[in-house]
Amino acid sequence: MDIQSASSVVLQALTQATSQDTAVLKPAEEQLRQWETQPGFYSVLLSIFNNHLLDVNVRWLAVLYFKNGIDRYWRRVAPHALSEEEKSSLRAGLITNFNEPVNQIATQIAVLIAKVARLDCPRQWPELIPILLESVKVQDSLQQHRALLTFYHVTKTLASKRLATDRRLFQDLASSIYSFACSLWNHHTDTFLQQICTGDQQAALSSLERTLLSLKVLRKLTVHGFIEPHNNMEVMVKPKAFLQSFHLLFAGRQFGPGSLCREKLEKTIILFTKVLLDFLEYHPWPFIPLIQRSLEFAVSYVFTEVGEGVVFERFIVQCMNLIKMIVKNEAYKPAKNIEDSKPENLEAHKIKTAFFTHQTLTEIGRRLVSKYFLLTEEELTMWEEDPESFAVEETGGDSWKYSLRPCTEVLFLDIFHNYSQTLTPVLLEMVQNLQGPSNVEDPVQMLMKDAVYNAVGLAAYELFDNVDFDQWFKNQLLGELQISHNRYKLIRRRVIWLIGQWISVKFKPELRPLLYEVILSLMQDPDLVVRIETATTLKLDILSSETEQFLPYLESIFSLLFQLLQQVNECDTKMQVLHVISCVIERVSIQIRPYAGCLVQYLPILWKQSEEHNMLRCAILTTLIHLIQGLGAESKNLYPFLLPVIQLISKSVSVYPRNKCFNSIFRSLCLFSENVRTCFQIINAYIYLSATDFLQNYAEALCRSFCELLRDITTEGQVQVLKVVEIAIKVSPVLGSHMFQPLLPAVLRGIVEGERYPVVMSTYLGVTGRILLQNSGFFTSLLTQMAVEYNQEADQLLGSMIEMWVDRMDNITQPERRKLSALALMSLLPSDNSVIQDKFCGIINISVEALHDVMTEDPETASFKDCMLMSHFEEPKLTDDEEPPTEQDKRRKLLALEDPVHSVSLQQFVYEKLKAQQVLMGDQGFQALMETVDTEIVRQLQEFIHGM
Repeated sequence: MDIQSASSVVLQALTQATSQDTAVLKPAEEQLRQWETQPGFYSVLLSIFNNHLLDVNVRWLAVLYFKNGIDRYWRRVAPHALSEEEKSSLRAGLITNFNEPVNQIATQIAVLIAKVARLDCPRQWPELIPILLESVKVQDSLQQHRALLTFYHVTKTLASKRLATDRRLFQDLASSIYSFACSLWNHHTDTFLQQICTGDQQAALSSLERTLLSLKVLRKLTVHGFIEPHNNMEVMVKPKAFLQSFHLLFAGRQFGPGSLCREKLEKTIILFTKVLLDFLEYHPWPFIPLIQRSLEFAVSYVFTEVGEGVVFERFIVQCMNLIKMIVKNEAYKPAKNIEDSKPENLEAHKIKTAFFTHQTLTEIGRRLVSKYFLLTEEELTMWEEDPESFAVEETGGDSWKYSLRPCTEVLFLDIFHNYSQTLTPVLLEMVQNLQGPSNVEDPVQMLMKDAVYNAVGLAAYELFDNVDFDQWFKNQLLGELQISHNRYKLIRRRVIWLIGQWISVKFKPELRPLLYEVILSLMQDPDLVVRIETATTLKLDILSSETEQFLPYLESIFSLLFQLLQQVNECDTKMQVLHVISCVIERVSIQIRPYAGCLVQYLPILWKQSEEHNMLRCAILTTLIHLIQGLGAESKNLYPFLLPVIQLISKSVSVYPRNKCFNSIFRSLCLFSENVRTCFQIINAYIYLSATDFLQNYAEALCRSFCELLRDITTEGQVQVLKVVEIAIKVSPVLGSHMFQPLLPAVLRGIVEGERYPVVMSTYLGVTGRILLQNSGFFTSLLTQMAVEYNQEADQLLGSMIEMWVDRMDNITQPERRKLSALALMSLLPSDNSVIQDKFCGIINISVEALHDVMTEDPETASFKDCMLMSHFEEPKLTDDEEPPTEQDKRRKLLALEDPVHSVSLQQFVYEKLKAQQVLMGDQGFQALMETVDTEIVRQLQEFIHGM
């Protein structure tokens, strides 16, 4: 594509592709898609987005097309790959000018350059880093910023690579540029601090943006650029410098709230804390010299007057996380047998012990409860204005990393667990000071009691030996639950929550009837938050109590739960109440029959109302499943109620497991109905039950349905479809591969072209690995078919696949699939094929990674053993409260015995394949082949196969 002649037509197409008129937009997009594989297209795009006189939207689109093209066509082995000459020209053009005036486009160009750097730097693009280092020194403000922005994205991308050779290259880079990066950060920080003294906010903001970018670079270099950072004085000095800089940065918050400078400064402060947290996470032992100063810094800002009026919420969260990680870190604790402790363990423990004195712990404990546990004005307002959001506010998962309340509670738990002897008397004293009913006219006292009770609930397991909860329940808590004043709802809600925390810890069975009376009362409380909290406590009780004690209250409580389900409006709240109802049904089993009618009649109505809320529909399905399972054979008496619900879910009652059901299943799959996941489960169950009969009778129609589905389906849907195909090939490699053959070219195409969604790529590799390992002849014919489509030699296409497989190994997270990848690629050996030998290094890399995943060392024999091997099926020994395995579970286990992943030793397989390759090539040729592998990888490989 001649740039001058093509530029105008490409520009016109890009302009049309920005149109809001689909009649104009669609043909333009199709034209651009056809040009993607034309030589010179990306050179034209480069000239367009570098032309600052053109429309911003057109330039933006040109950058996006260029960026997407890197993923598809930049790799040398990719179909329609860019020529080396064009890539060389593009690389040069990308770094000639760092003067992009539009921030958003500048960011995309920086990301684009980083994508190329991931593939080409440093081998094909050695000049990139030197040019960036020179460009960040220029005096022009815009060019300096854009170069620094690009420098950051390149550093970030290179730091993310995980293969051993790539990590070593990044470490070499870090060593060579670390001093420069430090000086860059020092310069911009000093400039910023000087400018805030003059009050020049615009100049300070400009310097602060560069400070932030240079700090982002330093973060990646410091955390990921050194294997042993404690051996590099400059690296160890930098986190200390960060700690010393905090008070200077806080001084810069003189600019008013909401100002750009203050907002950017707070981001910089948070980034400082992220450097410390990352350094602690990745290098706990080198962090030991920083423990004392980090604790002093974090505790002073969060738990003393030093932070008053200075700190902000996100910073408090980061400081608490820093304290938590130091307190909880296993590397900072001595071994149970003190003689087995490493010196580093003892040193860190000594520092922590010296810091966490009785006085310091007492102050932290008191402030956590009396300051950070108090409900805020915002939370109390939410209670009044949006009670459902208040009642079901998400505090689980990783929310403690980002949100203040869960962060505070998690820190309290960790500190209390590690220093319970000191903190237990402190908390008990706080409880003692709040005995008796609180004064409803004293909101401070009410909030304090709520906070203290919260602490007692969180620390329930730690307080087991120190609190007679049964007596407290009878003598104090029951009385508080009976105070009906509207303002006392704060305490009623907290007390019923507190009981829920202690139910499974320390609560006499004979007190259960008294508790159910309380629950009956509170389920009728005027306040919705109290009613929702009571339902949650009921769930916790149901999970830990005997059914017989609950049955006398079943009718009344179930009726009130059903009322609550109707009263709440939000999807999340209905899900929460449905979960409680499901637990009740599961617990009482057939005893629910007299009371189930109203619920079954209501669920179809709720289903219609929840048309746009798939998670709520899943909760409805779960409730129905428990209802049917609980009633067992008696559920047939409820069919007049259940059939309308089933019809709403599946559009046909016939989806239930009978052979004639599959016409409905195919219809459901083609419509991608709400029960498609259930359809997949049924299909998988049939494959495990009788793979040959099922595939011979239904796989052809099923494959047609899957082909329809894959034309317009979500990423999750693609994965679900391909998992069925993978199971079929796993259970019946020959028949499964043959029956689903129409789907498989798309799978190979996805691998070759570098599918961007990791979970989909992982599934592609799983399916392909099965075929390659267990049906190699079919794989060869499929590859030959694909080679015709790509107009390539089959060997060339195989090379592209292997290269992408190696590059995307990190997409595969399941150990079984990682071992499968190693087995599949090693099955290509022995081979005299030059392409396979060319990819030998990558195959060995994957195999060694998988060996690390699956091999465990036997301490008695000092030998390695494949932990995934299964020799025979054993019925598991179950405790009284454990469910026996289902027939489906047993079938899966028996089939696993025949699966190469569980029947073939990876260690032995690798050894035999390498030995066969050595026999094929001879000692000298094989030695030359092994020299293409990184020496560290070879060393690790030898450790695994030594002695075989």
